[in-house]
Amino acid sequence: MAHRLTINGETQEIDLPGEVPLLWALRDGLGLTGTKFGCGIAACGACTVHVDGEAARACQLPISDVRGPVTTIEGLGRPGALAAIQTAWVEHQVAQCGYCQSGQIMQAAALLSQNPDPTDAEIDEAMAGNLCRCGTYPRIRAAIKTAAQAMKGA
Repeated sequence: MAHRLTINGETQEIDLPGEVPLLWALRDGLGLTGTKFGCGIAACGACTVHVDGEAARACQLPISDVRGPVTTIEGLGRPGALAAIQTAWVEHQVAQCGYCQSGQIMQAAALLSQNPDPTDAEIDEAMAGNLCRCGTYPRIRAAIKTAAQAMKGA
């Protein structure tokens, strides 16, 4: 059965069963491989995307339950221009192995859309469900603070 979803601003027809997780519809059905498979049980955050502006774990969200537009890491910035959070990520050299970074960035972007000036404690709380095996948490926090400042000036 075909499902009509808005992905990164474009309407997409996805011809997969409704119980297929959004993660696999994005990766296998649409070729959007920026969203990563991590644990498969929504515990690590590698698969984080935005659904209707909220951070969501794509590995556990059936496509039949998707309500609202989906934004993936590929749709976060616009062509030729990174989002403030992506620019800050590069500036602070957050990524080491990089595997978790698309999920980290998507979670951070959701945080900043709801709280444009988070404290360290608020950042830690919002990011707690996104795991980084390399332990770049201090750089993640610094990048979020830099992005928050950049967004104030924009």
